[in-house]
Amino acid sequence: QVQLVESGGGLVQTGGSLRLSCAASGITFGHLGMGWFRQATGTEREFVAAISWSGGNIDYLDSVKGRFTISRDNAKNTVYLQMSSLKSEASAVYYCAGSVYLGPPRDHRRYSYWGQGTQVTVSS
Repeated sequence: QVQLVESGGGLVQTGGSLRLSCAASGITFGHLGMGWFRQATGTEREFVAAISWSGGNIDYLDSVKGRFTISRDNAKNTVYLQMSSLKSEASAVYYCAGSVYLGPPRDHRRYSYWGQGTQVTVSS
């Protein structure tokens, strides 16, 4: 059974930092492209960042470039999202997801595996 488990969310002040982690099990992690998405209340799920299986290809939502960093450790079956200079609009539930498609893709429909999400709240 494939499981993706996020952790690291919480409450942070504007301008602060958080590091999200997503641990995978039940699947060959090194074969998956991994993505982070977020969804605020009343909005659609939004692409944030993605990394290819090797880490060689990385993509970011324009508004987070230079502030967020996605990385992965295939030996630990874990993908990370380091978030810095956080703004209030970053408040959302953050999901990690795994995809077998090359890219890595931005389209959430190309991700087959999803975690349960972790809440990030940025207060002003």
